[in-house]
Amino acid sequence: MVIGTPAASDLGWARPGAGAATGTGVLVLSGSSGRLDLARAERLAALGATALAFRWFGGAGPAVPREVPLESFAGCLDLLERECDRLVVLGLSYGAEAALSLACRDPRPAAVIALAPTHVGWEGHRDDGARARSKWTWDGVPLPFVPLAEGWVPDTDPPQFVDLYRRSLDQAPAELLTAARIPIERYAGDLLLVAGGDDRVWPAVASARAIEQARAAAGRATTVVIDPAAGHPVTFPGEVPPDPRRPYAVGGDPGAPERLGAAAWPEVLRLLG
Repeated sequence: MVIGTPAASDLGWARPGAGAATGTGVLVLSGSSGRLDLARAERLAALGATALAFRWFGGAGPAVPREVPLESFAGCLDLLERECDRLVVLGLSYGAEAALSLACRDPRPAAVIALAPTHVGWEGHRDDGARARSKWTWDGVPLPFVPLAEGWVPDTDPPQFVDLYRRSLDQAPAELLTAARIPIERYAGDLLLVAGGDDRVWPAVASARAIEQARAAAGRATTVVIDPAAGHPVTFPGEVPPDPRRPYAVGGDPGAPERLGAAAWPEVLRLLG
């Protein structure tokens, strides 16, 4: 497969009904689950968007989230561009990391919606005993990344990985943090960040504030929606809530994913046009 050309088996299209199309195309990216988030794509199609869900690892492309070419996401935009005159990228967690990393290199998205975002690139999946490698590449070159702290052992059951990510940020040299920072202030479009203050996967609120500050310094506005009691998942109105049974802690009180999604929904609708 040519880099930048996503396999048809990794794509899930959801198109609006006849006469309902708004002209907006949305690329839908899931997180570390690696799933094809067709349900979310269908929810957006019900609003008139042409939505394309992309399984960016675990299918015909990379087996794990490691050195994934950002060109594969750009290839999805190529497909949407054939049908739509306005492009949006929506990603959750790892998918938000991809969306932000792409947007500062590909100027086509009119808007980016990053759910549980990160302000830096992180190391990719590491095989036992292997060296740390980047999660992303661009033009064949691995992007700078923050490695996960060696020797971390969770002290909770289920584990709260936010402690690992915080420790990794604290231990990383300043020059590495600077290199790994996603330069999203280069992106001139609309940016919506959605985060929970009780996120126990990674420090999404701190990342959202860092992104907001960097863009403000560059004269760019950012919309930030935060629920202090919400965790990592985000459920929009009309979507089925996620299964709360996970092998790791996600945070949030009962109903938090739906509450955070409802708070962000007016901004999502605005960006979808």
